[in-house]
Amino acid sequence: MSYSKGINATAATMTKARTGNNVCPFSGMCVTCLDGCPGMCEIGKSSVRGKEVLYPQPFGKTTSASEKDYPVDYSHFNIMGTAVGAHGVEADSDKAIFPAVDLSTKLGNEGQMKMDLPIVVCAMGSTKVAAENWEHLAAGAAITGTGIVIGENVCAMDPNSEIKNGRIVHSPNLEKRINYFQRWYNGESGFTSVQANVEDTGLGVQEYAIEKLGVEAVEIKWGQGAKDIGGEVKLDTLDRALQLKGRGYIVLPDPEDKKVQEAFNAGAFKEFERHSRVGMVSEESFHKRVEELRSAGAKFISLKTGAYRPADLARAVKFASDAKLDMLTVDGAGGGTGMSPWRMMNEWGVPTAYIQGLLTKYLDKLAASGRYVPPVVIAGGFTLEDHMYKGIAMSAPYIKAIGMSRSPLTAAMVGKTVGAAIKNGKIPAEYKKYGETLEQVFIASSTLKDKLGGEFNSLPVGAIGVYTYYERLAQGLRQFMCGSRKFGLDYITRNDIASLTKEATEISGIRYIMDVDAEEAEEILK
Repeated sequence: MSYSKGINATAATMTKARTGNNVCPFSGMCVTCLDGCPGMCEIGKSSVRGKEVLYPQPFGKTTSASEKDYPVDYSHFNIMGTAVGAHGVEADSDKAIFPAVDLSTKLGNEGQMKMDLPIVVCAMGSTKVAAENWEHLAAGAAITGTGIVIGENVCAMDPNSEIKNGRIVHSPNLEKRINYFQRWYNGESGFTSVQANVEDTGLGVQEYAIEKLGVEAVEIKWGQGAKDIGGEVKLDTLDRALQLKGRGYIVLPDPEDKKVQEAFNAGAFKEFERHSRVGMVSEESFHKRVEELRSAGAKFISLKTGAYRPADLARAVKFASDAKLDMLTVDGAGGGTGMSPWRMMNEWGVPTAYIQGLLTKYLDKLAASGRYVPPVVIAGGFTLEDHMYKGIAMSAPYIKAIGMSRSPLTAAMVGKTVGAAIKNGKIPAEYKKYGETLEQVFIASSTLKDKLGGEFNSLPVGAIGVYTYYERLAQGLRQFMCGSRKFGLDYITRNDIASLTKEATEISGIRYIMDVDAEEAEEILK
C-alpha cells in the first residue's frame, strides 16, 4: 500500500500526469512516458523550471498541507459518549446541557494566561499570505479571547526596519502586527506572542518587542511540522533580494552576482528565494536564552518545536520542564505552511498522531517523577471540533489548547473575500440566498454588534469570519463534551476516546474500542 498520493503530479505545484490516474504506483510516473509530451508532470516541469517546482504555487496566495495518507491519523479514533452522570455540573437533565460546557483554559506556569477558547494560531510569519491577512486574524483572535503568535522573520523582512549595530531598533511592520491585536484585545483573555528564529535572535527582535513595544509573551522557535529547515519566502525584485542578503539571509541565486542580475533583468527568472538558517540546539544555550528573555522583562515564555525525531521531542519536553516554561507547542508533520518544499511536507517528520503518542509517554515520565509539566499545545492539521476533542483527550491532562494555522487563515480570507463581494454587490450565489448585507450573510454579525457596539463598523471583515468559525468550533466541541458528560476541558481523559484499530492503540496508548469498559461491563453483567 502506498501512503503518498500524486507523487509526480499535484495541484500544489500545478503539475499533472498525462495519463491521469494511470501511473506507476512507486515512481508516480505515467506508465507510458511519451516522447513529444510537453511535460506537465513534476519531472517534466522540473526540466524546464528547475527548483521553482520544489514549492507550492502560486506563492503568496496559497497555504499548503501534506496530501500524504498516513497509516494512522485522528480519524482512527472515536469519541466515547455515555448515558450516565455528569462531570463539572449537576447530573440533572435541566442543567447538564451543552451550552453549560466551559471551554475556557489557562496557560502559563502559574495559570496566568486565560483564554476563552482553547485555540492558539501558531506563528504567522513573514510569508506574503500571512502578512496580507494578519489584521483580520489578529482582530479575530483578540475578540474571541484566544492566542496568536507573530512568526519568524517579520522585522528583517520589513523593508522599513531600522537596524543599528546589528540590532533592530525600529520595525513598523512588527509594531502594526502587535497593535492590530491590542486594538481589539479586552485585556483579560487571549494573548499575542513574538516568535524568534536564528536571525531574529541575532537581531534582538524579542528584546526590541519587550522593551519598546510592550510585549510580554515571547516564543523560542526550534522548528515546525511542515519542514526541517529554516523558513523561506520568495522575492520579486532585485532590490529586495540585495536588501535581505545584506541583512544576513541566504538568498538564492546570489543577487550580488552580476550574471545573476543580468539574468533576472532579462526575465530568465522572476523570483529570488530567501532562506533562514537552521538552529543549533543545546541545553546550555537554551537555558541561557530563557534567562536573557526573563531578564529583558518577558512574563510568558514558550517553546515551539517541530516534527523532528523522538530524541528532539524528548529534549523539548525536558528543557521546557527544567526551565518552567509557560507553554510548549508541539507541531506534527502534515499540518500546513505558507511556503515549504512540497516533497518535504509530505515525506519528512513524525506525523501528528504519532508524535502525540510519543509526547504522552514523555510527559507521563515527567509527571511520574514529580517534575514540572508545562502546559502543552498540540498542532499539526487540526481544523474541526472533533479533531480538537481528540487532540485534548489523547494526551490528557496535559493538552491545554489546540494549535491551528491554515484553518483560521482560511476563515479570515473567506470572510475578507465575502465581505468585499457584499460591498461590491457581487455576492456569490451560495451566500446571496441569505441576503445582501453583512448582517444578513454573516450569521454571527448581530452577536458581534451587541458585543462591540459602535466599534463593529471598524472591525476588519475577515475577523468576522474568524469569530464565526470559532463560534462553530465552540458549539461543536460543547456538544461532543456534553455527550461525554464532560462540562469542562479539565474533565476530559484518555478514556474519552477509543482506538478503532490495534495499530492506533499501539501508537497512542489509547484503548482499543473492543476493550473499552471491559471490566466495568463485566461487573454490570454480573
